Amino acid sequence: MNDFRLHIPQTDLDELNDRLARTRWPDELPGTGWSRGAPLGHLRELAEYWQTGFDWRAQEAALNAYPQFTTEIEGQRVHFLHVRSADPDALPLIITHGWPSSPIEFLDLIEPLTGAFHLVIPSLPGYGLSTPLADASWGNLFRVAQSWAELMSRLGYERFGAQGTDVGSGVALCLPMAAPGRVVGVHVNGPSPYPFGGPVDLDGLEGRDLDRAKRFNAFQAEGLGYLHLQATRPQTLGYCLTDSPVGQLAWIAEKFAEWAEQPVDRDRLLANVSLYWFTRSGASSAHAVYEGMRAYARMSGGEQAWQGPQLGVAVFAGDHSVRRLVDPAGAIGHWSEFDRGGHFPALEVPGLLAGDIRRFFAR
Repeated sequence: MNDFRLHIPQTDLDELNDRLARTRWPDELPGTGWSRGAPLGHLRELAEYWQTGFDWRAQEAALNAYPQFTTEIEGQRVHFLHVRSADPDALPLIITHGWPSSPIEFLDLIEPLTGAFHLVIPSLPGYGLSTPLADASWGNLFRVAQSWAELMSRLGYERFGAQGTDVGSGVALCLPMAAPGRVVGVHVNGPSPYPFGGPVDLDGLEGRDLDRAKRFNAFQAEGLGYLHLQATRPQTLGYCLTDSPVGQLAWIAEKFAEWAEQPVDRDRLLANVSLYWFTRSGASSAHAVYEGMRAYARMSGGEQAWQGPQLGVAVFAGDHSVRRLVDPAGAIGHWSEFDRGGHFPALEVPGLLAGDIRRFFAR
């Protein structure tokens, strides 16, 4: 284990500002709004603030306020936050982010959770500070789960809980298989384990469930371009994301605008985008998605009832999950639905997410 403190060289900040100042902007067809991607006006305003008003050093200090470390697991550099509770008997809890995110997403969860948990918050391989990607196999979520189990062993945690969002949910759900008998419970938010091959059948659905299923069908029809591109041509995409900061900004900011139900703090959004830019992880995270989708295709064979430890699910207002489709066997013991929040609840409604995590693990 090595102590870690984030410090981006000033030359990198200067280069970013120079590139932003020299952005070559595309034209925009009038009246298209968000229907064809992030609107020009929205991106220009956000990029101007990134260049002239955003304070990276303040965001860097916010991350450095918590203990950080790096370690190497089977040749892969892994960065993580490790924040111990004042209660020595607190439950260890490993929390995993998704795409397009990083541990920055969870900074507002740390204070509400450290009363009950020793928190371990790693960066996924190929994302942010867990770069470069050592080899292609690290896109396999089960291998990531195995490395998380090894990380918890190195920290002296024999038994622990797991929480995840987006890609991190997949890692959390793999952990009981990767670490048999060690995971006391798994909590996830925003699961939508529907097949990519076809829309959800709306027959028999009503009310909020019908609205969520319709949103999922629209997302599947019009919103999966980012996934198909990363899952088929990550190297080609990587040139764009590594050479153009506004390209990297558009690639991530579009998803925060479309997937968040509550406004996300602009500085926190740009801190996340900046981390991708400085670490060149737009390309490496795309390669991780490429490998992850192939592993998903090999492993998928129809939905099966959950057979692991206690499972908790938090569904926020902007999510697509319908319980009768996600959990047809009724195997999930803790299912919470909220009327606020979207795909990034740790940034949008951290109090609601932290409260649900505490309630679940208190069982």
